[in-house]
Amino acid sequence: MFSRRDFLIQAALGGAASLISPNTLFSATRPKKDKLGVALVGLGYYSTDLLAPALQLTKNCQLVGIVTGTPSKAETWKKKYNLADKNIYNYQNFDQIANNPDIDIVYVVLPPSMHREFVVRAAKAGKQVFCEKPMAPSVADCEAMIKACADNKVKLAIGYRCQHDPNTQAFQKFAKESTFGKVRMVTCGAGYFDARTTHWKQNKALGGGVMGDMGVYALQGARLATGEEPISVTAQFHTTRPDIYKEVEETATFQLEFPSGALAACHTSFGINMNYLQANCEKGWFKMEPFSSYTGNKGSSPLGPINFPLENQQARQLDEDVEALMKGTALIAPGEEGLRDIRVVEAIYKSVAAGGKMIKI
Repeated sequence: MFSRRDFLIQAALGGAASLISPNTLFSATRPKKDKLGVALVGLGYYSTDLLAPALQLTKNCQLVGIVTGTPSKAETWKKKYNLADKNIYNYQNFDQIANNPDIDIVYVVLPPSMHREFVVRAAKAGKQVFCEKPMAPSVADCEAMIKACADNKVKLAIGYRCQHDPNTQAFQKFAKESTFGKVRMVTCGAGYFDARTTHWKQNKALGGGVMGDMGVYALQGARLATGEEPISVTAQFHTTRPDIYKEVEETATFQLEFPSGALAACHTSFGINMNYLQANCEKGWFKMEPFSSYTGNKGSSPLGPINFPLENQQARQLDEDVEALMKGTALIAPGEEGLRDIRVVEAIYKSVAAGGKMIKI
């Protein structure tokens, strides 16, 4: 029988295997499992405090491996989650993960500047890939990540947890079905006060700046509330702490125009606490506050409250993405969704560089 490596080589050479669909390839190269094995790449706050605990609640996947550059973290995680030595990698020997059948999915949870490298390496290793948002610092990076996954016949999911939240899905339905007529105006804000001074979010080389992080939530809010993609943007950057935000923006405001004529005024900040969305429509409105928290998202409309309890947002995200892999169905937020956001983020930077000029997207 072909080894998994032989199978991929045959596909690359255009043999019979190249005629097999990506979903068939996934099932053909891995034995059927009740739960797929996940390896987290990068063991910072989000992996430690949110994803790892969520993986203890999931039905379709489980934490089986880690990738870290810190030996002490590796030892701590090994003991806490009973991880096998062979499933613990560092950034240098990461590519050997290709030979590990325990690991089906690699979840990249690194600073954005490192996303492209490790998504591409994971794809070349033949692993399904999940990647945290923001997808990457540039459109070119996003496109390279999507291509690498397509070339290696693996799927790429972006960690847009809110799109798996039934409260988000409720207001998306209003837009999709024009429940209150066409959306005319959206106001949306996403931000918090970040007291850190040396985090990657304050470092341009690592992909910092509020637009790629909290700004994506505000942008997503407008996109999901209208059900459309923006066609132009005007933007402004601000800072009250120039000693900390020397290289990147602390606060951003941006205005979007959509094909239907809908407008959006969005705000995002590392210096202001805010988490809200309101859409005014032809025949009504809907609003959410908070709209992008880890828990407790809720809102209202003329039809009544929007309040769907959710035990764990990340666990639901992981289970739904893995279910899509297992069944060969569409991912809620594939790589193309991350690319859509970064395309707008790039236009926002162009607008600011041009003195707040409107930029067509």
